[in-house]
Amino acid sequence: MTIRVLLVDDHAMLRAGFRTILGSQPDIEVVGEAATGAQAVDTALALRPDVITMDVQMPDMDGLEATRRIVSDPDVAAAVAIVTTFDRDDYLFEALDAGASGFLLKNAGPEELIAAVRALASGDGMLAPEVTRRVLSRFARTAAPASASPSAPGGAGVLAEPLTEREAEVLALMADARSNAEIAGALFIGEATVKTHVSRVLQKLGARDRVQAVVLAHRHGLS
Repeated sequence: MTIRVLLVDDHAMLRAGFRTILGSQPDIEVVGEAATGAQAVDTALALRPDVITMDVQMPDMDGLEATRRIVSDPDVAAAVAIVTTFDRDDYLFEALDAGASGFLLKNAGPEELIAAVRALASGDGMLAPEVTRRVLSRFARTAAPASASPSAPGGAGVLAEPLTEREAEVLALMADARSNAEIAGALFIGEATVKTHVSRVLQKLGARDRVQAVVLAHRHGLS
């Protein structure tokens, strides 16, 4: 499957660089570009990309508001990766609240950009480990107290269906920023089995991807 990508940034040179990097991959196609948040919203609806790389500070409409509008549109199924120069917690948490599935700094290497696009296209989400730790720390402080465990009925009023014991273990490892391979190794099960458990966890949490699942779990005291 070819991953269709929309590049959003107000600097044409940066978009050209991203296009060169991503276009060199046989499984990735850059299908469009936008220079403002407003253009991003319109272009996402017109092109229906799989992944959008989104700058934050842009004219007309910033990337956070553009992300919020794109993610809330039922006609657009794109996963959004915020790509910014600024390593700021307010951007990070606003991006996650807006529905972004990834957060990447512009000083990341080409291989990190490529990996992020592939991860988002597969539904995994993408946060650097140091960013993940900040997310978990933030939501651990603000999480509602939970008298029930993730496997308890209703999951403290969050889950329509309780997690199994194994699914709760998988969620805990997801919250530790473990990959499917690392989860498989930790639990002594196959990667295909891990993928099944992850899919069930996402379904029960009503989460789009792993990043949102971790945020929801910590926000409601489930991990």
